[in-house]
Amino acid sequence: MDIASLLGLIVGFGFVVFGINLSGSVGAFIHVPSLAIVVGGTVAATITSFPLKKMIGSIKVVKNAFVSKELSPMGVIDKIIEIANVARKEGLLALEEAAENLDDEFLKKGILLIVDGTDPELVRNILETELSFLEDRHNEGQAIFETMGTFAPAFGMVGTLIGLINMLKDLEDPSSVGPNMSTALITTFYGTLFANLIFLPIANKLKGRSKEEIMVKELMVEGLLSIQAGENPRIIEEKLKTFLPPSMRTSLDKGTEGGNA
Repeated sequence: MDIASLLGLIVGFGFVVFGINLSGSVGAFIHVPSLAIVVGGTVAATITSFPLKKMIGSIKVVKNAFVSKELSPMGVIDKIIEIANVARKEGLLALEEAAENLDDEFLKKGILLIVDGTDPELVRNILETELSFLEDRHNEGQAIFETMGTFAPAFGMVGTLIGLINMLKDLEDPSSVGPNMSTALITTFYGTLFANLIFLPIANKLKGRSKEEIMVKELMVEGLLSIQAGENPRIIEEKLKTFLPPSMRTSLDKGTEGGNA
């Protein structure tokens, strides 16, 4: 569970409600017609922009912003070094048994390609092609929420125009000015709030998750090719550490020293 995502939503809405309550009444900001214009319009425009199948799939994608199986780069490096040691002592064919105990399908696929004697360049091409399509699928989910973040303020403006038109049409009736002006302003409020507190943050979170996963899998590709080339496990470790930020490298070095001790 990603506490940061959930906490961000709770704190964001909490401060908005708190600010409204300090200056007036929260009930005055609950307006069903405005909500219908923004939510209905945003969803309808997004469905028009994307195939229905991808829209339904985006519902599943949302959970990745809040619940995601975290891939630890340091854990992956440890696993690759472990596999490299097996290959160095027992040969590449011994890796087939090691692959059966792996949970990561991408890493398992790479090992089996190596065991089958696939040309290194072909191994790289196959794995990088899979990575490319994985990134494309991730981009589709991000694009849906970025699109919703674009449409929500636009439909907020549509609601504003509707409220102003109704207000000007019934200007002779003073009692209608308040409700129509309320629709005009609250719809803009909803559109801006949903875009900047829900849709765009989710898109950014998915983008960050995608970058992390792609980086880890690129690390796997480099590690697997190094194993296939018969490189020393220590050299492989140093090579893979270049994928990590300095703080992570320090942690990895300490962990290695502790293990050696």
